Order: sequence, then structure tokens, then C-alpha cells
Amino acid sequence: MKVILAQPRGFCAGVVRAIEIVELALRKYGAPVYVRHEIVHNRHVVERLKSKGARFVEELSEVPEGSVTIFSAHGVARKVQVEAEARNLPVLDATCPLVSKVHNQAKRYIAQGRTLILIGHAGHPEVEGTLGQIDGNVILVQNESDVAALDLPAETPIAYVTQTTLSVDDTRAIIAALQRRFNDVSGPSTSDICYATQNRQSAVRELAKLVDVILVVGAKNSSNSNRLREIGEEAGVPSYLIADGSTLEEHWVRGAKTVGLTAGASAPEILVDDVISSLRRLGDVEVTTLSGVEENVTFRLPVQLSDLPAPNRAERVN
Repeated sequence: MKVILAQPRGFCAGVVRAIEIVELALRKYGAPVYVRHEIVHNRHVVERLKSKGARFVEELSEVPEGSVTIFSAHGVARKVQVEAEARNLPVLDATCPLVSKVHNQAKRYIAQGRTLILIGHAGHPEVEGTLGQIDGNVILVQNESDVAALDLPAETPIAYVTQTTLSVDDTRAIIAALQRRFNDVSGPSTSDICYATQNRQSAVRELAKLVDVILVVGAKNSSNSNRLREIGEEAGVPSYLIADGSTLEEHWVRGAKTVGLTAGASAPEILVDDVISSLRRLGDVEVTTLSGVEENVTFRLPVQLSDLPAPNRAERVN
């Protein structure tokens, strides 16, 4: 069996930064530190951080007085920030800078008097955080049907922003529907779309041209991982979401000569290696890597942690 690895795959810069913030907070302040919501959507990452002393909670009321508190990479609503301030909790914000950029863009559009359209998935933590950051008229749309159902006059000045785990391709049809429906539409340039989402989806499309089956390493609650699997299916290639090597179903790859393997932005490389090991238990495996974009993006850490050296790369990916 030939296994072709997508390039790029796995951790993006926002995820690396978020994990580093938890690791460095534990190093600087000692255990426990409290993280509101899963720092990223991956059980392996969460369990490893738990073993080091991180405690994951869904509400700030679960955080003891005076405890170091970390906001996850998905971002939080303003009311959560206010609650933390009211309780004088020492906060480290691990919100992905690209998510924060969406928040700032949205606030600017509202200040211009525009009705804001948020393109995203209802209930996703990033969407909940973005909705909770904006004072003004914000409407969530998930598809073109939602656009058609908007009860707004065509002359309404609107603007749109998007959930960062959606790519240019994911949002293109919805944006086009908004532009057909309304006369005055503003939105960010395509260069503002999350680079990692676009790159990983483009890599899967290239992978689909070469393989019989695609395996996507990622968690069930990871939006970007699920989208990678969907893209493989849309390209006509049987595609499966796999948490790690232990969840490999032999019938997925039975008869396949070439298997494509990628990973969502919150999945560490050690899980990719684990899947390869499971494939090797089924027979001989030859591994190659698809040529693709080499990402070298990094984001600065919060000032509270800037005096510490960052964890090494092996820690980040494993």
C-alpha cells in the first residue's frame, strides 16, 4: 500500500500558540491552570495537557478565586471577559489572532452602521464567541437558503465576516448570494481568510486526484477536520474521519492501492504517525509526502509569557 501525506496538514499557528500558552502558564505559575472550553478540539491534546495540570471547564463559575484562567483558541463572548474582570481572575487569552481579527472587523462594520452577517455554523464555540463580541444587529447564516430568507430590504447596507474554519471555497456561494440579494455589501478581502483552512482544503483536493481512499485525522467535534472529510467525499473519494490508529476500520482501506492521509488543524503529528503504524499492521506501506505549501506563520505569545522560552517543536506536535 502507498500512503501519500497531504502538505500542509495538522497544527496551524493558532493551535500551536494556544497549546504553548497552556504549557508556559503551567511552567510559570504551576498547576493547576484553568482553561475555559477545550483549548483546541482534540482529545489527545486535551488529555496530555490535563496530565500536566490543566483543568478544563465550561463556565468561569467553576474556576476557583485567583486561579490563572485561559480562554481557548476559539475566542469568548464579551460577557465572559467581563465576568473574569469582575472576579479579578488573572487571564491569558489564547484566542487565535485570526479569530480576534474577525472580531475587530465585525466591530468596524457595525460602527459604520451596517447590518452584520456572520457566515458560520450555529453552536460552534468560535461563532458563539463572535456573536457575543458584537454590540449591534448580527445575523448568522449557514447557507444560501438562510440568505434568501433574510427579512431585510435590498437597500440595507450589510457587511459579512466568516468563521475562520471556513475557507474561500466554503463561503464563495453564500457571499455571492448576499451580493445578489443586497445592493450595498462590504466584506473582508480573500487574503483575510484563515490561511491554514484554505491550505489544508486545497491539499485535500490535490490528494483526491491521486488516491483511492482518504483518511482525515481529527476529532468529531472539529469543524475543520469534518470539512476536510467532506471535501474528499465531494471529490468522489471515500473519506473517513479517524481519531487515531486505534479507530482504523480495515474495510475502509481494503483493496486500496493508494491511501491519502491528512490531519485537521488541531490534530498533532503523533496521531498521523499512529495511523500509519496501524496501516503497517495490515501490510507493507510506502509513505510519501505530497508537494505543497510550506507554512512558516507564527503568532506572538501574550506579554505575560514573553519572558519564557517557547516549548520545543517536538512538544508542540506531540
